[in-house]
Amino acid sequence: MSILLNDKEIQGLIDEPKVLPPNYQDHASLKPKRGHKETDFDVQGENGSKFKIIMRLSSSDPFDFSAILAYFVPKTNVLFRLRRYNGKSHEHTNKIEAETFYGFHIHQATERYQQSGLREDEYAIPTNKYGDLQGALQCMLSECNFKTPPNTQISFF
Repeated sequence: MSILLNDKEIQGLIDEPKVLPPNYQDHASLKPKRGHKETDFDVQGENGSKFKIIMRLSSSDPFDFSAILAYFVPKTNVLFRLRRYNGKSHEHTNKIEAETFYGFHIHQATERYQQSGLREDEYAIPTNKYGDLQGALQCMLSECNFKTPPNTQISFF
């Protein structure tokens, strides 16, 4: 697999200010979809980059969730996952490091994992920054430089 984005480009996209649209809450209600609930909506970066927020929640396990920040790679049909904030419904193994853990964790896109032929966001770190999907989303919005429209509070659920 060729490298789509190097670590500097990935960090630049994370750092790029992203303004949530004024009607973002209208797109945030989770809809049933084969064993889970899901929603997604697009967000524009201040430098012109296009992003997608994706949220998934299992219908049967409240700890089986993901809040994902993805980037639309220009002139391709690729949706590149920059970050994925997961619940503690499964064990995760970082294949290159051969380390396994169980718990809440944050996947991060890396150049190294792309070079190894693995998914861009296969690497993850354990976290105690959140305990549910709402908390994971809040963490993502805070860590990935999202801005709310004037006079609004972040509330998705």
